[in-house]
Amino acid sequence: MSDNISADQLRLLIERIERLEEEKKGISDDIKDVYGEAKATGFDVKTMRTIVRLRKMEKHHREEAEMLLETYKQALGLD
Repeated sequence: MSDNISADQLRLLIERIERLEEEKKGISDDIKDVYGEAKATGFDVKTMRTIVRLRKMEKHHREEAEMLLETYKQALGLD
């Protein structure tokens, strides 16, 4: 009896994962479309992706990353 229950549980979990993966693919496609729209209207997509990544960061982590980038640029004579 417990084998049937375990198999049913496993099947349900797998099916949930499959549905979520399909939803994730749909959302990923939607995001790609938005970036395409932005590019078509003249925005720089690479910069937009950087901004999205930076906005996800906490302020102190963002400041630390910017400070390190500046330090590395100066060390390489990029300023």
